[in-house]
Amino acid sequence: MNIELKAGFYELSFAYRPSIVNYIKDIPGKRYDGQRKIWTVPASERVHLERIAYKIRQFEPVTWGGSATEEDKTFAIPKLPTLQCDHGLKINPYPYQLQGIARGLELKRFMNCDEPGLGKTIQSIATINIAEAFPCLVICPSSLKINWEREWSKFTNKKAMVLTDKVRDTWPFFWQTGMYQVFIVNYESLKKYFVQRIKKSEGWRLSDVEFRNTIELFKSVIIDESHRCKSASTQQAKFCKGICSGKEYVIELTGTPVVNRPKDLIPQLAILNRLDDFGGYKHFVSRYCAGQSEASNLKELNFMLWDKSMFRREKSLVLTDLPDKIRQVNTCEITNRKEYQDAERDLITYLQRYKDADDEKIQRALRGEVLFKINALRNITARGKVRDVVEFVKDFRENGQKIILFCSLHEVVDQLKHHFPTAVSVTGRDSQDEKQRAVDSFQNNPKTDIIICSIKAAGVGLTLTASSNVAFVEFPWTYADCCQCEDRAHRIGQKSSVTCYYFLGRQTIDSKVYDIIQTKKKIANSVTGNSDDIEENIVDMVANLFNEDQNNSN
Repeated sequence: MNIELKAGFYELSFAYRPSIVNYIKDIPGKRYDGQRKIWTVPASERVHLERIAYKIRQFEPVTWGGSATEEDKTFAIPKLPTLQCDHGLKINPYPYQLQGIARGLELKRFMNCDEPGLGKTIQSIATINIAEAFPCLVICPSSLKINWEREWSKFTNKKAMVLTDKVRDTWPFFWQTGMYQVFIVNYESLKKYFVQRIKKSEGWRLSDVEFRNTIELFKSVIIDESHRCKSASTQQAKFCKGICSGKEYVIELTGTPVVNRPKDLIPQLAILNRLDDFGGYKHFVSRYCAGQSEASNLKELNFMLWDKSMFRREKSLVLTDLPDKIRQVNTCEITNRKEYQDAERDLITYLQRYKDADDEKIQRALRGEVLFKINALRNITARGKVRDVVEFVKDFRENGQKIILFCSLHEVVDQLKHHFPTAVSVTGRDSQDEKQRAVDSFQNNPKTDIIICSIKAAGVGLTLTASSNVAFVEFPWTYADCCQCEDRAHRIGQKSSVTCYYFLGRQTIDSKVYDIIQTKKKIANSVTGNSDDIEENIVDMVANLFNEDQNNSN
């Protein structure tokens, strides 16, 4: 058999065999040209054709032909569709996000592999919301659970619940009574909430897992950072596959579907029940995982992924849709809650004394003490956020993206360096030469993907345009200082929209300070300066916010 690629079709010529003809008749879009005595098959059905070639090559030699130009045309990525219905969200998505929503509704079980910062979350929420595929289960890293809860409320009128031990057995009641439509769980807790028992203690397979019947309730599943399931042997990959079985809508979100090699895709495609679209496991491995590097026919694989189960956009391709800066709040759980609560009670006591003071001198003296305790509370919060920040950066790092981390405390810097030994830093403890070497390495060395910056030492003067991602573990008191830090990446030489991630500790002073920054942008100087008016303004604003909390709780 000779297979020739011409003008978007494969032309098949071979000595007549009834068995081969029967195989070809199963291919969608096939046609027989009686005059030329050849069969034609659409180029998009190459995988189907390869299956036939594999079957017959033992008794019929198969040769493939066609120019590189024709192959490029065959594997050209089509444009994404336009959304034909109302997006149903509280805010208007960007045009490229609307296209992602439309494609998601077409595919139903797919991977959104957009570059970080392009809004995979809002696209997946809109897709599920338009499809009314509720209840929906969101599986995500622990550090993102609160963020997902907040995003559902921000974009829709649906209510989301983070699963906890309190609702381990009763969460279905909240769906059945119409109180909640979305349920959020981290990877590590899948077994606790959804597995009845595992029949073997060691070497168990998915067939050995007995799931709780409650997984049948879910109409859809969103799996955030799905590259965590790149190994089929892990618990989380097995549990995700079992939970997603039979679901109409399954959405995987990842900026890096392939971490090391194409084999990483197999468990993720299996969870989507999409492996058969690629000829099954054996065909996928032989076709796309061949050679010393275990990677082959990558152009074809990319086309097949786009055609069957995936889409991906990079910032550079959608810059016309994006603002110069995107700010995103990531709410995380702190690990030192008891220490924080003790310090917060102490601060509230001082705030009450400050507000009740009649004598101006006493009030001024108390103001300094209150400001000290406010900063102490912020320091406790910063230390408590490190665990979730590290988890976020690890996932981010796997996406092959550089990132700038801003913080203030030496202790926080040291913890981050402990977790990321290859990271460089610009802090008050580094000499001028060390700072410059760190900046040069970050700007010019592809392997230097993390730079840890002190807000004071690196907030001005530096150019860090090698990254378009800035994350604040801690952040300054003022909007102007935040902008100064953001502008290390957002300056001349930056070719992309800059995404700024602000990490806020849940139920901590962080949210109060962030509100002050956003609503009081005229406070342009640092609190450590000599302006009594600025100090008084900040202390009063924090006091008022705490008073509002006290009044709301009474």
